[in-house]
Amino acid sequence: MLYHLFEYFDRANIDFAGSGLMKYISFRSFGASIVAILISLIIGRKLIVWLKKKQIGETIRDLGLEGQLQKKGTPTMGGIIIIISILVPVLLFCDLTNINILILILTTVWFGTIGFLDDYIKVFKNKKEGLNGWYKIASQVLLGLIVGLIMCFSNEAGFREQKKAAPVAKSTYEVTAADNAFPAGTMIVDTDLLENSTKTTLPFVKNNEFDYGWLSPFGGGFGEYFKWFIYICFIILVITACSNGCNVTDGLDGLATGVTAIVGATLGIFAYLSGNVIYSEYLNIMYIPSSAEITVFFSAMVGALLGFMWYNSYPAQVFMGDTGSLTLGGIIGVCAILVRKELLLPLLCGIFFLESLSVVIQRFYFKYTKKKSGTGVRVFKMTPLHHHFQKENPDALIQWPGKVYPEQKVVARFIIISIILAVLTVVTLKIR
Repeated sequence: MLYHLFEYFDRANIDFAGSGLMKYISFRSFGASIVAILISLIIGRKLIVWLKKKQIGETIRDLGLEGQLQKKGTPTMGGIIIIISILVPVLLFCDLTNINILILILTTVWFGTIGFLDDYIKVFKNKKEGLNGWYKIASQVLLGLIVGLIMCFSNEAGFREQKKAAPVAKSTYEVTAADNAFPAGTMIVDTDLLENSTKTTLPFVKNNEFDYGWLSPFGGGFGEYFKWFIYICFIILVITACSNGCNVTDGLDGLATGVTAIVGATLGIFAYLSGNVIYSEYLNIMYIPSSAEITVFFSAMVGALLGFMWYNSYPAQVFMGDTGSLTLGGIIGVCAILVRKELLLPLLCGIFFLESLSVVIQRFYFKYTKKKSGTGVRVFKMTPLHHHFQKENPDALIQWPGKVYPEQKVVARFIIISIILAVLTVVTLKIR
């Protein structure tokens, strides 16, 4: 709203000190981050007091983990803090006409509502299973379908391949200082040259565009429609996997918060580079004019997570619950689709991927061995993976490491690994 207010002042030739700063992505990103941190710190304390007063605490099952029972009664549903701390700065500092911002706001509210209902059923209805799993999946699939259709039919979601459409005089226009973060006079490609297709970025290779249409077994007109079907299905898979991956990772104090902040900062960098015609041309990546605005959104998200970490770090004063974890994972998945970097997610979100994979392997192998021999065998000491390092289980196939680590060390090392993966992900821009 502040962005549009100062934009109005500019059009009306109203001289307001400092109004020019609102034209720049960098300034609005810093502003959104600072405001998000302050909101998170302020409302966080008040909400924790209210949750304790209402006795809205986490129900803890005894899994034999050190210090686990001490967490019983810790307030949950803290994801409300994160959601408010994201949405308020976004509404203040973002361009609310930008299609990407509107999609991300929808994603935040959508997944926040699903997570809230899940936590509400667990806490107030005393049903440990929470919202029916199929309802969760259905809602995730539905949002994925909406995002997929927007990617298919919205002209604003298009991109330009640098190698195919070199800027020439008749196909460029001169932007003003209010456009993106570019200096006045920068020449960029006209939106008529933008391509709306099923292509995405393929890491580690020279010709780094991958077309989902290549997976279509059909040719001709039907093949054209079928490739969009494949693309939408993959979008649904990415969003669902990211949302559930973050949810699975949320099991130790500060773990999901820290990892998500790192992933969010990295995606913010990709959004800015993709939305800047100079950087995208230099790096030979897709130029997505509308993506630079996503940087402001993710600055707000990282700020909200840093503020939340103040209360969520060990020993946690509040848990984010599904209200936060489902929302954060969904945002990451949607953003990766918008900036066409979803194929980088297995590397960037390596922690989410390994946590989810450990659960799948554990369940599949246990059921397989139980059906075959009558006795189920576990691969890991305990899943999700972070619990494997906290527990002793001599019957598990994997015994490394041979000792139990305290929760703080597991969280710290997972965050360090996440930082390394984020750096490697950014490096892929040059390793081709």
